[in-house]
Amino acid sequence: MTKKYAIFITCLFAAFLGVFAVANAVTPTKEFSPMENRALAQMPELTADSLSTGAFMSGFETFVTDQFVLRDEWIALKAGAEYASGKRENNGVYICDEHTLISRFDPPANDRAKKRIDDNFGYVEKLAGLTDAPVYFSLIPGKVSVWADLLPDGAPNDDEGQYIARGAALQGPKWLDTNTALNAHKDEAIYYRTDHHWTTLGAYYAYAALMEGMGRTPKALSEFDPTVASDQFFGTTFSSSGVRWLEPDTIEFYVPQSAATVTNYFDDNPTEGQLYDMSKLEEKDKYAAFLGGNKPLTVVKSNVAPEGAPKLMLIRDSYADSLAPFLCYHFSEIHLVDPRYYKTSMAQYVKDNAIDEVLVLYSVSNFVKDGNLFVLGMAAK
Repeated sequence: MTKKYAIFITCLFAAFLGVFAVANAVTPTKEFSPMENRALAQMPELTADSLSTGAFMSGFETFVTDQFVLRDEWIALKAGAEYASGKRENNGVYICDEHTLISRFDPPANDRAKKRIDDNFGYVEKLAGLTDAPVYFSLIPGKVSVWADLLPDGAPNDDEGQYIARGAALQGPKWLDTNTALNAHKDEAIYYRTDHHWTTLGAYYAYAALMEGMGRTPKALSEFDPTVASDQFFGTTFSSSGVRWLEPDTIEFYVPQSAATVTNYFDDNPTEGQLYDMSKLEEKDKYAAFLGGNKPLTVVKSNVAPEGAPKLMLIRDSYADSLAPFLCYHFSEIHLVDPRYYKTSMAQYVKDNAIDEVLVLYSVSNFVKDGNLFVLGMAAK
């Protein structure tokens, strides 16, 4: 390499860095990434304390990474290059057969994480003893278990089955098995390929299993006339994986919008909702069309339940959003409570709202990580 050529390469590289430095400087700071479905880091506050402790530089590094110009394009380029080299995992997501993305399921990282799991099972057990209403419990397996055959060879994962077995062994609540039903239909499109949730079809099979376990007769699948709400859904695993070459998923609605009236509560202030918030279909997170997405408390009043049907309290994660419409055929009211945002005694809520039955329904992956389930163990006044 000649000296002139070395100087040329050095200047070219410096110019490359300069162009991106200027572009980053003039590009407006973004607060949210629709593609990644998360808030982006903002410029940290510069203080003597943050500078001396190193917090400013750490925060600034994260800020620059999150706000880097053409970030989405660079992420996609990186994922594509790694896939071409044979790598089948990116950012905790496995790139699997049949154009499917599956999030890795890790074992608890430390004793604190193990204790949280033990505590969560204990809170469900305790809730059953705090209320006279019957308490049902079910854990939903993820596609990391049901679709394990699609995983890359040798992909390491913790076993969701051990937690399902622990739930079934609890003495207080009555166990409802959704695992068997979902595995019986594993060859069908019961999960989204680009998202961690089940599809409406998967939610139907779980609904049928839940109703049978609660002594009710579920509506037959043939009684529904599914409508396509969107055929352009890219979910959470798509967002985090960096993979951008997959075909989108399709979202379907089975139960008509008119089957219920919906009220959402934020800090006890009611606002009108819907079984399906059609405006969410114009956004990146189209799964939020079911009940409008995460809410502290949502009360669904059925227009199709039999006269005298009981009230159900559903303590849940977001999987229940697409399952709740099916429950309208069996319950006069469904009170959906998300303990992440609704911090009150569940036993007290049962008492105050004349709840007849309680169902704790969580995906395994969320149940083992949720640090908010202590509200299940809080006694009523």
